[in-house]
Amino acid sequence: MNSAHELSTLINALRSLHHDAAPKAALATLTRTRGSTFRRPGTRMLVFDDGRVVCELSGGCPQRDIVVRALEVITHGQPRLVRYNADSGLDVLIEMGCGGELEVLIEPLLASHDTDFIDTLARCLDERRHVHMATLFAVDGTAVIPRRQIWSERNVLHESIDDPALSQAIIDNMPASSTRRARTVRLPSARGVADVLVEAIMPPHALVIIGSSAAARALLPLASALGWQTTLVDHDPARLQAYDLPAGLNTVCAAPENLPHTLPLDAHSSVVVMTHNLEQDVAYLSALKDMPVTYIGALGSRERVARMRSNSTLNGLHVHAPAGLDIGSETPEEIALAIAAEIMAVINQRAGGSLRDNDGTIHG
Repeated sequence: MNSAHELSTLINALRSLHHDAAPKAALATLTRTRGSTFRRPGTRMLVFDDGRVVCELSGGCPQRDIVVRALEVITHGQPRLVRYNADSGLDVLIEMGCGGELEVLIEPLLASHDTDFIDTLARCLDERRHVHMATLFAVDGTAVIPRRQIWSERNVLHESIDDPALSQAIIDNMPASSTRRARTVRLPSARGVADVLVEAIMPPHALVIIGSSAAARALLPLASALGWQTTLVDHDPARLQAYDLPAGLNTVCAAPENLPHTLPLDAHSSVVVMTHNLEQDVAYLSALKDMPVTYIGALGSRERVARMRSNSTLNGLHVHAPAGLDIGSETPEEIALAIAAEIMAVINQRAGGSLRDNDGTIHG
């Protein structure tokens, strides 16, 4: 799957392409992987006829080979399924050096209707809606022009599969528990056995930083680079007009008691409180009670955090304090890195330890 930043970049490029009178591009999508691979199913790369690439897959040998094949798809106008395994693409597989296998769908984007789905997807993400998207890309093992379906809570928002029984089967086949990992399923259809990539697409993560400390300012560009929608909150309007704040930053002037009415927080949000004033920190944290956020963090020494935790107004509130992973951070930039890493670990439900000590999957 693409990161939040990649997904935003890709959607913008596809929306521009959708309004192009004569688009000439191809979309490469990882549909299946096995073993250790550089990316997971659902990850996409857009290739233009002049060789330009949006959202690189790896930058290495597999990508170069995929780009070459994408240019061929643009020329001939037919979709292709490219497999890199022991039976095909062996030279590229050896150069990958990661021991995995993968399957890539390459579809031509040569007319506006090829990207009809993109405005619906973009609108849902703008509205911060969690949606699912299904891509029918092969029948009886042969690549076909992809057809898509987008739905939210069983309400179909976009439909081009044109097979009601298959469309319903796709929705019914979704696991009961929400999962972020994309997967390809095989389902019977009117045309044969259909290969369908099904993926959950989340709205971009929203990070709210409360306080205008040096560490808070250092966290702003890092969050932006990760594709998080970032908001800086302070009760002092003068601090929200500082010269060194990033251009276009969303700022909110709000006292703790106004926080619940000012910020529309949701389950794809995190909040870090770092005002450097204990009473204000406690007041802002208390205002976050019952908010459906993924992560709440607070900056401070262990002594300060102990005083914070002893405040009865915070009883029952799970706060990551001191915020951040233990990487020996000291400077504002290092502290920002530690906090961003901990938020990422919580989002992905990972412990945040060393990869060398992890026997499970490395990515995703």
